Amino acid sequence: MAGTLFVMYTLVSLRLHQRMFTSSYDLGIFQQVVRSYAEGHLPVSEVKGQGFPVLGDHFSPVLALVAPFYLVWRGAETLLVVQAALIAVSVVPLALWARRTLGTLAGAVIGACYGLSWGIASAVGYDFHEVAFAAPLLVLSLTALGSGRLTAACCWALPLLLVKEDLGLTVCVLGLVVARRGNRRLGVCTAVAGLVGTAVALFVVLPAFNPSGSFAYWSLVQDPGAGGGQGAAASGGGGLLDLLHQGTIGLVTPQAKVTTFALLLAPTLFLALRSPLLWVALPTLVWRFASSNQLHWGTGFHYSLVLMPVVFAAYVDALVRRGTSGRGLRRHLAGSAVITLMILPSFPLFELVQPDTWRDGPRVAVARRLLAMIPDGATVQASDHLVPQLADRTSVGLYGSADARPEPQWVMVDTWVPAGQRWWPGQPLGAEEEQQRLAADLRSGYAMVDVQEGYVLLQRRK
Repeated sequence: MAGTLFVMYTLVSLRLHQRMFTSSYDLGIFQQVVRSYAEGHLPVSEVKGQGFPVLGDHFSPVLALVAPFYLVWRGAETLLVVQAALIAVSVVPLALWARRTLGTLAGAVIGACYGLSWGIASAVGYDFHEVAFAAPLLVLSLTALGSGRLTAACCWALPLLLVKEDLGLTVCVLGLVVARRGNRRLGVCTAVAGLVGTAVALFVVLPAFNPSGSFAYWSLVQDPGAGGGQGAAASGGGGLLDLLHQGTIGLVTPQAKVTTFALLLAPTLFLALRSPLLWVALPTLVWRFASSNQLHWGTGFHYSLVLMPVVFAAYVDALVRRGTSGRGLRRHLAGSAVITLMILPSFPLFELVQPDTWRDGPRVAVARRLLAMIPDGATVQASDHLVPQLADRTSVGLYGSADARPEPQWVMVDTWVPAGQRWWPGQPLGAEEEQQRLAADLRSGYAMVDVQEGYVLLQRRK
């Protein structure tokens, strides 16, 4: 099952990259991070800004583990294959636990429903992310916890501190569940370690590396109208009221948050609510639903990847605690399978059966030909979906970004990006602004190398 899912995940993500549907945010950034580690220095990303230290953006030193594989094959494909392998491997301990406690049929169905779940499909269908490392760690920790192996549960959880700064809070809650299950000292120590790990990352490490001297995402817990950062904190009563709203009513409004929560639990027939293991999902749910970024509320992107292991582990635990067996168990498994299959067509894994997935459009060939004209080691500014194609061999930033390296040797722009896609951070310029910028570049020392199918390639005159 894990092998089959690995192939599926790999095919989906590689075809998206080959068809140039991957983006600078985030595959381009993570490729530059891993390339930095492979070259023997702390990670920097030109996409985030010239020489930007990524350890000041998110605390994810676990990405250094990808560097040896990147040395073997320098390219975004390495990151995508590693991500597919990490997620596929996470199916194994969950399915084995279900098989051991509920029977062979349960192991097969629950493993498949987890592997095909929409949260995993969304992550596989959108670039690469460091939280792929969290999937196997969470499953190993939660299956150990559900089996009563409390020490193993804590040992598997602690490496989450190296995956991302917010996962320390997940470790903290897991430690509290361990304490509730009987080993108070071990659970409290794990909870403290998680809390301290997050505090050190947020208040020491990230500010030390970030050029602004603070954690870059505090503004996400502020109302957008408050201005974020210190301005919001200084706004007095209004700021406090905003925080109070976001921490209460704001957690369940607007409707997108309720829909996401319902879809998380639906494949488990909402039985996951009956397991204490579900508490481990609370930190991720709180920061997402309290965020002022609407992308965090929905079912897209990679944000639900760390929740799926928790939800399905809680499902197994709930079935075991209820003593579900026989016809009752088969009904639950059938319901889970039906709901998973009903949801599946709305998410990226369904692209495997779409004919367009296996065809490259004519613009792809044109883009590859123009990209091949840019020499290795060059400095480049490029459009969003072109950045991951260049990040393995050039120093590439985003065209039009205020923080991009000035006067690069090459510029390559896709002028046919639809207006509806220009809201993304990877598209800092509107269509009219982009045309004005290109005209200014041609006046200020760049020569037109080629124009074809909406792609514009410029080279700086020596």
